[in-house]
Amino acid sequence: MELRILSGKLPGTQPGEASPRRHRSIRGFTLIELLIVMSIVVILIGVAVPLYQRSILRSKESVLHSNLMTLRTVIDEYTYDKQKAPQNLQDLVTEGYLRDVPVDPMTANNTSWKLVMEDAVQSVDQTQPGIYDVHSGSDKISLEGTPYSEW
Repeated sequence: MELRILSGKLPGTQPGEASPRRHRSIRGFTLIELLIVMSIVVILIGVAVPLYQRSILRSKESVLHSNLMTLRTVIDEYTYDKQKAPQNLQDLVTEGYLRDVPVDPMTANNTSWKLVMEDAVQSVDQTQPGIYDVHSGSDKISLEGTPYSEW
């Protein structure tokens, strides 16, 4: 018995009838496949979101460290130059030591800084005690476990 395939047709097929191999219907995904993919996506998101939030918090803490260092350095320079401590942070801007009061990244505000005033007895100008130190105005706890207000 000889098998002949002429013009791409299988023996036993009528003219105009497509081969059985071409009759496959296009199938979609099954419900199980979709559930598996969705659960994998949910697990990945569940792992990625906390890591992303922690990295954002780390960057805010880094900015807070930098802003505190800048403010403390500028307060010391102002006190040394003027022979008196600044009365408020806006004095540092007015006198040209800062372009603008930095924003506290934990409170997203530049007016929430917690100012530590000098003791009048220990101040350079005892008639006008001014700012001695500055801390964050946030009541939150850092990643290392200390309150931001103590930094």
